[in-house]
Amino acid sequence: MNKIFPSAALALADVVKDGQLLAVGGFGLCGIPEALIDALKDTGVKDLTVISNNAGVDGFGLGKLLETRQIKKMISSYVGENKEFERQYIAGELELEFTPQGTLAERLRAGGAGIPAFFTKTGVGTLVAQGKEVREFDGENYVMERALQPEVSLVKADIADRSGNLRFNLTARNFNPAVAMAGKICIVEVERIVATGEIAPDDVHLPGIYVHRIVHNPLPEKRIEKRTTRNHK
Repeated sequence: MNKIFPSAALALADVVKDGQLLAVGGFGLCGIPEALIDALKDTGVKDLTVISNNAGVDGFGLGKLLETRQIKKMISSYVGENKEFERQYIAGELELEFTPQGTLAERLRAGGAGIPAFFTKTGVGTLVAQGKEVREFDGENYVMERALQPEVSLVKADIADRSGNLRFNLTARNFNPAVAMAGKICIVEVERIVATGEIAPDDVHLPGIYVHRIVHNPLPEKRIEKRTTRNHK
């Protein structure tokens, strides 16, 4: 089975549609699938619910999809750094399911593991727990969180072999493996493609069984959110 597609646009063409639940890897701008996000924007699909730790920044990453109003709801942990997100949310134009970061990671992991729900102490007694089941275990209250199983996952990795085995680069691994495992269809953007077997078994961070399509993007921009420098005397 050939998993390699000649472009991000072709990899998405027969998969994405209006109203879908999508998950996108990355943490801030680190490890985001830049080419896939751009291709998703170009499809014009709308009314998307997007699971992502954050929503990019103005004009880059998922921020591009906010500007074109293709996202109707975010399931996120950190929503700073994005003025358009703030504007849409305050104006009631964008829905937000605010989820603590560890809970978001576990909801994705549970989705990939086939676990429908779990209980956690995080968020008990706060807005996060509103409308959710709370149960007592050993004298402590826990809130029930549902697993996340997106219809499509968009992921960024450093290297893929032709079977879809992935290796991530340092902290760019972040949410990407969990996002990949949770998705019913997983599309991965990579900087390098090698022959099957070229990645040493101990260096495989995610097995190819989770990967359905691969897109080659050898020169991503890898923008930095904030650059802070000091003067050298």
